[in-house]
Amino acid sequence: MPAPIRLRELIRTIRTARTQAEEREMIQKECAAIRSSFREEDNTYRCRNVAKLLYMHMLGYPAHFGQLECLKLIASQKFTDKRIGYLGAMLLLDERQDVHLLMTNCIKNDLNHSTQYVQGLALCTLGCMGSSEMCRDLAGEVEKLLKTSNSYLRKKAALCAVHVIRKVPELMEMFLPATKNLLSEKNHGVLHTSVVLLTEMCERSPDMLAHFRKLVPQLVRILKNLIMSGYSPEHDVSGISDPFLQVRILRLLRILGKSDDDSSEAMNDILAQVATNTETSKNVGNAILYETVLTIMDIKSESGLRVLAINILGRFLLNNDKNIRYVALTSLLKTVQTDHNAVQRHRSTIVDCLKDLDVSIKRRAMELSFALVNGNNIRGMMKELLYFLDSCDPEFKADCASGVFLAAEKYAPSKRWHIDTIMRVLTTAGSYVRDDSVPNLIQLITNSVEMHAYTVQRLYKALLDDISQQPLVQVASWCIGEYGDLLVSGQCEEEEPIQVTEDEVLDVLEGLLVSNLSTPVTRGYALTAIMKLSTRFSSVNRIKKVVSIYGSSIDVELQQRAVEYNALFKKYDHMRPALLERMPIMEKTASNGPTEIVQTNGETESSVVEAKHPPPVAQPANQANDLLDLLGGHDVVPVIQTTMPTKPASAGGELLDLLGDLSLSGGPPPAPAPSVPTSQPSFLLDGLSSPPLFNDIAAAAIPPMTAYNKNGLKIDFTFERANPNPNIAVITIHASNSTEADMTEFVFQAAVPKTFQLQLLSPSSNVVPALNQGTVTQVIRVLNPQKQQLRMRIKLTYTLKGSPVQDLAEVNNFPPQSWQ
Repeated sequence: MPAPIRLRELIRTIRTARTQAEEREMIQKECAAIRSSFREEDNTYRCRNVAKLLYMHMLGYPAHFGQLECLKLIASQKFTDKRIGYLGAMLLLDERQDVHLLMTNCIKNDLNHSTQYVQGLALCTLGCMGSSEMCRDLAGEVEKLLKTSNSYLRKKAALCAVHVIRKVPELMEMFLPATKNLLSEKNHGVLHTSVVLLTEMCERSPDMLAHFRKLVPQLVRILKNLIMSGYSPEHDVSGISDPFLQVRILRLLRILGKSDDDSSEAMNDILAQVATNTETSKNVGNAILYETVLTIMDIKSESGLRVLAINILGRFLLNNDKNIRYVALTSLLKTVQTDHNAVQRHRSTIVDCLKDLDVSIKRRAMELSFALVNGNNIRGMMKELLYFLDSCDPEFKADCASGVFLAAEKYAPSKRWHIDTIMRVLTTAGSYVRDDSVPNLIQLITNSVEMHAYTVQRLYKALLDDISQQPLVQVASWCIGEYGDLLVSGQCEEEEPIQVTEDEVLDVLEGLLVSNLSTPVTRGYALTAIMKLSTRFSSVNRIKKVVSIYGSSIDVELQQRAVEYNALFKKYDHMRPALLERMPIMEKTASNGPTEIVQTNGETESSVVEAKHPPPVAQPANQANDLLDLLGGHDVVPVIQTTMPTKPASAGGELLDLLGDLSLSGGPPPAPAPSVPTSQPSFLLDGLSSPPLFNDIAAAAIPPMTAYNKNGLKIDFTFERANPNPNIAVITIHASNSTEADMTEFVFQAAVPKTFQLQLLSPSSNVVPALNQGTVTQVIRVLNPQKQQLRMRIKLTYTLKGSPVQDLAEVNNFPPQSWQ
């Protein structure tokens, strides 16, 4: 056979390939030639062929057929053959393949070879891919080489011992005698690998950790020599003597000094020297300083040393390198709880990092800023964080809003400031706040009696400006329903009262009912607010008319609510003033109450717990309490839901059945009913948190369209322009089902071209009722700054009669008014 081409020629040939197919053809041709050579048992060119095979393996092509050839090269007496053979074994073999066990005897022989370079090859291979069986068989040879006087072999044996300990931890004690003199070595390579070995042993065994603590003075001495030594060209990196060894020693000192007073005391001085004498103009010095800071923070160091470490991190925040700023913020976040005052000194620098262009740095700076908030700096920090909330990317808004809620609840200087801050968050990022923010703010407003007039006026103004932030709209609707009389009467003392009539207030609430921007829950708040105003306003006939309209709504929940309100008007009008009176103050109870407040990530979340019913109160026979009878008796505890129920909206039953327990007898009107106890919220608040409500009234400006109609599933789109941004088209989907079975697990997904931006809000339900008995609604917001024709691809998934269904469709026939 002709001599195979050399590796250099193969590389040159492959690089001339213009396409991947051409390169693949070259590789296949060369692999065929190599296979033929292997079959011929050609010992002359085996080394060259395996080298070429390894190059192909690095390019990602299969080279497993060369595994046995590597073993043959390892068994060769030539050093050049052994070198390629061991390299091939490390690349092509691992412990999952039984073939590697065939090398055990060869490695054992080479570990006892007379040439140090052959021994080094065997140590490298064992330390790279040795299995637990190989490590057990060859640990004795490694331990012997660890005691040799040859520094070239000792450093390789130390690293090999690390691999052996990781594979077989019980062999750790075998290497203990050999570690005694390792730190006395002058060779930096041996010192470096010895520190790595000691670190591994200390991390894996508490007994070893206690044993090696006596080496702290020796490690301190080595580190001091490195700092104080003059220029050494062999170990110098950017003017610093062997920074890699310094970092390894600092890590080992951190492990040895943790939770140990004597060891920490022994290393305090050297850590201070490293922190003050290390040059910071290059990354090499910054790496050493960072390891020094971590060591200071982990051991039982002096307070002055900890302040010095935090000041180093503060200097890191001013560095132009983003990676250094990131690790500084991460380290400060870990230490802020233990050294709060020291970190506070760098507050202004941390806040400046909120303006950084890098998203990772901004997130760390935001988390650290919230950790620094306290009663003394709450106003200044909230000003900066609210400014950040205004301008940050959407991915930050949810976490930032949650943090603001927590900080305001903990450290608010006044109730007015607290209310203003939360309203600012709802105005800025209302669509990103958690579900429990609405009941929490309602509770705060209810308990701030002196702020009712001011709050309802502020919320009414916010409602006039923007109705796209649904949590804000829900709170505003609730407050207008409760305190609408204060709004109309102009009793606000904190700021100049506005002049507003009853009809204007009702116009706003009715607008919420018909707006496509309103979610089903928001419509429930609006209808209940209108009902409450029937006892606060004189426009009772107008309110009756609005309520009666929704008595025929296609949505079961909204229809049920309207029917019950109509019943109050017609049959039980004498009870309406008492039933719709203002909510009492709602107190948070830590335990033993109907609602337990759970702290989660800075917000209070209501979770229903077992209620302890109040003892029944004896009533005179001639004083029937019609109000409690209407609510179902003395032991009724309505549940305030703060999250979207998983039950379909059409299932009903979540509202307290006002008509099911009526057993009123004729006679004179009853005495005025007492207020509902504070531990039992009235049905009105419960109604606000009931399942989603929807009124199918589309905007008249843009004609609706049918986007999908197939297999009984029909998807209709209605449109509305977002106010005040005309570039945002708000699309409400209405999913109806004409089949005989419910469509469960319904999911609607949409995608638009890159020139658009799309946001999908939560759907009203995941079940589309059968026989068109209800619809599922979902709001889509599309930002179209370039006024291009809207195109959309939709994906629908649902389960019908137990079988999953999935379909894709394109929607290109949007009306021009929706995108122009």
